[in-house]
Amino acid sequence: MQRRLFALTALASLIGLSACQKPAGTTASPASANAPATTPTAAASTAGANDPAISTAQDAYVLAATGNGFSTGPIMSSHTAYVFFDTTCPHCAHLWQNAQAVAGQLKVVWIPVAFLRPQSLSQGATILSAADPIAAMNENEASVANHGNGITVAASLDDEVIAKVKANTSMFKQLNSDSVPLIVYRNGKTGEVGQHAGAVTGPELLALVGL
Repeated sequence: MQRRLFALTALASLIGLSACQKPAGTTASPASANAPATTPTAAASTAGANDPAISTAQDAYVLAATGNGFSTGPIMSSHTAYVFFDTTCPHCAHLWQNAQAVAGQLKVVWIPVAFLRPQSLSQGATILSAADPIAAMNENEASVANHGNGITVAASLDDEVIAKVKANTSMFKQLNSDSVPLIVYRNGKTGEVGQHAGAVTGPELLALVGL
């Protein structure tokens, strides 16, 4: 029992080192001073803040598939992982960089959330609404990895895109996670469905989905 407890504690420590959590006593604002106010219609589409938490891994995978994001990798891939990320999270930047090495083998849907800082909302919306979301993501993650402030927020952001990031954030909260990046996956070999909090290497990402 002591050995098992030690193993679990060690695992928790590793996850803590590879994921970003909000500092105790702080909250991430659902809006930003640079973000436009949402209309009643857009606000309605973000409903879910009070939705019950997802109780099964299968439900979590199905829910993640409805997130608002952009994808990398083969469009028709039979293996898909969903990653909830925050634009201000350095561990998310590491996962993005690591995933590039296996981009030809796995489809990953990147879902921005407003979790860590107020600017996460407007930066996530900027990436999501970009003409080339992958290029915008590259710009943001390269900046964050080098201790920068991330992508410059677009001068004008559509209310609907802001609403999508808010909806993603509500969804993220339903998944009972308190850190990013959050990977939601299904293993093609075993059928196992699960979640992993924290950055992983490219080969580890493939292993999660059974490749």
